[in-house]
This record gives sequence, structure tokens and C-alpha cells, in this order.
Amino acid sequence: MTDAQGGFRGWVAARKGVWSRLRFTSLRLRLVVVFGLVALTAAVSASGIAYWLNREAVLRRTQDAVLRDFEQQMQIRAGLLPEQPTQDELQHTAGQMANSSQRFSVLLVARGGDGGPAYGSSGGLDGFTLADVPKSLRTAVNEKQQVGSSDRTEYRLYWQRVVEDGTPYLIAGTRVGGGGPTGYMLKSLEQEAKDLNSLAWSLGIATGLALIGSALLAQAAATTVLKPVQRLGVAARRLGEGKLDTRLRVSGTDELADLSRTFNNAAAALEKRVADMAGRDEASRRFVADMSHELRTPLTAITAVTEVLEEELEMESGSMDPMIEPAVRLVVSETRRLNDLVENLMEVTRFDAGTARLVLDDVDLADQITACIDARAWLDAVDLDAERGIMARLDPRRLDVILANLIGNALKHGGSPVRVAVRAEDDSVVIAVRDHGPGIPEDVLPHVFDRFYKASASRPRSEGSGLGLSIALENAHIHGGEITAANSPEGGAVFTLRLPRDASDLALKADDDAKKGEA
Repeated sequence: MTDAQGGFRGWVAARKGVWSRLRFTSLRLRLVVVFGLVALTAAVSASGIAYWLNREAVLRRTQDAVLRDFEQQMQIRAGLLPEQPTQDELQHTAGQMANSSQRFSVLLVARGGDGGPAYGSSGGLDGFTLADVPKSLRTAVNEKQQVGSSDRTEYRLYWQRVVEDGTPYLIAGTRVGGGGPTGYMLKSLEQEAKDLNSLAWSLGIATGLALIGSALLAQAAATTVLKPVQRLGVAARRLGEGKLDTRLRVSGTDELADLSRTFNNAAAALEKRVADMAGRDEASRRFVADMSHELRTPLTAITAVTEVLEEELEMESGSMDPMIEPAVRLVVSETRRLNDLVENLMEVTRFDAGTARLVLDDVDLADQITACIDARAWLDAVDLDAERGIMARLDPRRLDVILANLIGNALKHGGSPVRVAVRAEDDSVVIAVRDHGPGIPEDVLPHVFDRFYKASASRPRSEGSGLGLSIALENAHIHGGEITAANSPEGGAVFTLRLPRDASDLALKADDDAKKGEA
């Protein structure tokens, strides 16, 4: 059974290989077909014209010689017969006429001594008879014509080609003037037909050879033309894979060489542009990272001061002047917001630089979500629908960041209560965060994960930085997961987080990519 399956798989693979080659050489096939059709049309046309011309020439040459001989025999031999010849005389004269160089059958018809018709055939009584002559030819032969200056006799020579049992014949007839006998001639054209058939076969073979030659020529031409095109296709695929140093070897001065030069120039320009953009992007990331790092030192000091001010505000017997209390509260809130913004910026730069790492651990999703909600005092505003025991191997810190952003966004912009539901699938876990607010406008949905995007342009200043959902999405991606946003049919927005049950493979791949980038 295993051998049979292996043989079947091999056959399927072979068929796929054949079809892939046919698809790969479809342009080649079209060129060969076009060349073949052109050659076939030209060869068939030339062969047909040649056959028609030779056929007419052969038949006319034979026909003219036979008719000329027959006409001479009628004048020389039939013209010497008496006005009322006997059957023996007609028979003897017909035999003499048939023994000419052209070898045709002769039938002579005259008025006998008893006033009735007398017949004489070169082949005897069972040979060429009047019944073998078409009626139209007999009528034309016996029709008397006016004698003019160019006509020497009042009867003309008429001929006709007929086919009997697949054999072509030439039948001709004329009458001797002055009441002489009427003569008919039957000449077989079988030999000429065989010669023409041989010519047709020769022309057919020549046509076939021309078709084969055109196919070989088309193959050679297609190879010459398509090989540079194939190299261009391979180079374009390599360029699309990010190998921007790909170049084509240029040889010659034809259009394909110009195309190769154009490709090389475009590739060089693209490589330079990408390098410039990468340099600017790296400089921008370095600037943001350096700026965030430099801001952390003064922010640490400012945060310590604001904590002291916040403690003074919370003391019941505080000595703070009521006039400056609002300003102090504003400084405390804005300092906390600035500190969160710097942390978010540093996290974004780590994602952009590819230095973000996963620290994996076995996580009970119900416990993780409960800890996230409890740490932020959201227990009264969030309903959790999650069974204990749904385990996944994830990064707990990054999962907490994702959950905090999704639940916090639902509480801030949606409506309570916020419902968090967890379900397990075969190789993944799905966490849905739904609020009961007005939902997300349709024009905003495509941009909810964009950095620094805010739905209301008239309120650019808010508690959020516009980076939370973007960071949540990056943390999902580094796990090999995804976050989608939609509006629930029952009202409110729904954010769906899908993560793999085990992100170990993604963590190893990310570490390998980071090591390669550092190298």
C-alpha cells in the first residue's frame, strides 16, 4: 500500500511538473504555434498554387497532344471513307486511328448502305460505344456551324473530361464535313492522375518538412528571445525578495539589451533610494530612542517631586494653598501622562528596531486577566467570562500590556460594563473585549491601530497618546497573533485578540533574526 501511494504521489508530482513547464513556456508555445501557422499557411498556399499550375499544365499538354492527333486522324483517315461506309470499313479505320502515338479509343458513326447508322469501334463491339459519350457532347458535335474566313470546316471539335469508377477520361468528338462520319475519342488520364497524385504527395511532404523546419526555427528564435526575458523574470523575483544588489549581464545593442540596462538602472536607483530611506528611518528611530532615554532622567526627578505633591494633596490637613491646588493636580496628571508617553515611545522603538524579545511562561488566562483588572481597580466595571485552566505559553508582561490597552480603551471610549470573554480553540486562544458604548464609526475602523491616530480631530489633546492600540497590536504580532476591531450587532465595539497556544517557535525565530541583524 505504501509503494502504491508513493507511486501515485510520484505520478501526481510528475504531472504537476509537466503542467508547470507548460505554464512556464506558454509564451514559447505561442511563438512556436504562430510560426507553425504562418509556415503552414505559406506552405499550403504555395503547394496549392504549385499543384494547380502543374495540374493544368500536365492536363493541358496531354489534352492538346491527344486532341491534335485525333483531329489529324479524323482528317486523314476518316476523311477518306466513302459517303456510306460499311461496318468493316469503319471498324478498320477506327483501329488504324487508335494505333496512333497517343493510344486512344475511337468510335466512328456514319450512315450505312441501308440508310441506318453504322458503327465502328477500335475495341470491337464491346469496346467504346456511343452510350459512353455524354449527350451534351453528341449534341454539340452534330451541330453545324457557319463557315467563316478562319474556319475550314462547318463542324468543330469538342471535348469533355469525365470520371468513371474513379478514373478520369478525356472524351472528344468531331464530324467530317460534307456528310462524312462522326468520330469520338476516349483517352484515359489515369497515368496523368498518378503523376499528379505523386506531385501532391511530394508537395505534402515538402509542406510537412517546412512545418517541422518552421517549428525548429521558432524554437530557436523563442530560445534566443525568451532566455533574456527569463533572466529578467528571475532578476525581478530576486529584486522583489529584497535582494536589491541583483543586476543583469548586458550584451549586445538590441532592444533586450536596452531592457536589461533599464532594469539595472532601475534596480540601482531603487537600491539607493531604499538605502537612503533605511538610513533616514534608522536615524529617526535612533533619535526617538535617544530622546526617550534622555527624557527619562529628568522625568525621574520630576516624578519624585510630583509624588510628593500628590501626597500633599491627599493629606486631609494639607497646607497647600487652594489657589495653586488645580495647577498642582494638572502638573501631576501631565507628568504621569508624559512618563507613559516616553515608555510607549521606547517600546515602539524596540519594535521598529526588531529588538523586542519574548519571555515566555505558562499562563492561566483567567488568572492573568483577573490580575490585570485587579491591578488597575477595574473589577467593578469589567465582567469576566473565562474558565480557569485555559493555559497558553506566552509572555505574561506583554499579554498584560495588550489586555490593559484593550480593556482600558473600552472603558475610556465605550460604555460599561465591559465584557471580556475567553475561549480555547485547537491551537490558539481567543479573547474578546466588548463594550456597550456607541461603537466605532465606520471611517475610523481602518485606522484604530494607527500610531497617534485619534478619532476626533477637534480634540487632539486627550489622556491617551494614540500609541496604546498600536503597541497592543505589535505585542500580538510578536506572539504570532492578531487583533481585529469591529462593531457588535447588539451595539458597542468588539476587539478580538487571537494568540497561539505556544509561541515558542516565534520566540526562537525572533531571536535568530535579531542575531542575524546584529551580525
